Amino acid sequence: MKLVIMTLPTFFVEEDKILTALFDEGMDNLHLCKPGASPMYWERLLSLMPEESYRKITVHDHYYLKNEYGLAGIHIDNGEKGVPDGYKGRYGVTCNDIGTLGAMKKMAEYVFLPGTFGENGDSSRPRNIIEDAANLGLIDKHVYAYGGVSLDNIKAAKELGFGGVVVCEDLWNKFDIHNELDYKDLINHFEKLRKATA
Repeated sequence: MKLVIMTLPTFFVEEDKILTALFDEGMDNLHLCKPGASPMYWERLLSLMPEESYRKITVHDHYYLKNEYGLAGIHIDNGEKGVPDGYKGRYGVTCNDIGTLGAMKKMAEYVFLPGTFGENGDSSRPRNIIEDAANLGLIDKHVYAYGGVSLDNIKAAKELGFGGVVVCEDLWNKFDIHNELDYKDLINHFEKLRKATA
C-alpha cells in the first residue's frame, strides 16, 4: 500500500527541515499542496530541500515546477478540469463524485477519493457507499483513501482494497508549527504510518 504525505496548506519556518528529515526516514511520496500560495514560496521551499528528493514530490499547483525541478508529477485537484495543455508526464486526480471514479481511473495513474474517513470533523462518506464501490471493483490499487486517514484506520483502508492512503492532519498534528522546534514525535509517528502501510 502506498503512503502519500500531504503538506499543510500553509508554509511554516521548520517545514524544509522536517520534510528533509522525512525523506531521510524513507518518505517517497510527498504531495506539495498550498492552495492560493505564490509560486515564489513554492520555489523557495523546493530550493531548501535536497535535489535528490525532487523525484519524490508531486505538485498540486504551479505545474511548471514539475519540469523546472524534475519533480515526480502533478496532481489535479479537480479531475473534471483535465490535464493542462501540452503536459506530458505522470499525474493523478482527485475524484469528488464516486459516480465518476471509473472514468477518472482510466485517465490518471491514481485517484484520490476524498471524504473516505471524514476531514476536519466533517462527516465522511457513508461506509456502505465505500463498501459498494469496493464490491463493484471501483476501489483498487489505483485509488487512494483521502480525508481523515490516520494510523487507526489504515487497516480498514487496506480491507476496502485501497491502493494507498493520503495522510495529512494525522501526521502534522504531532508538531505545533507555532511553538515547537523539536519534531521527534512527528518523525516517530511517520515511522508508525510507514509500518502500517508496509
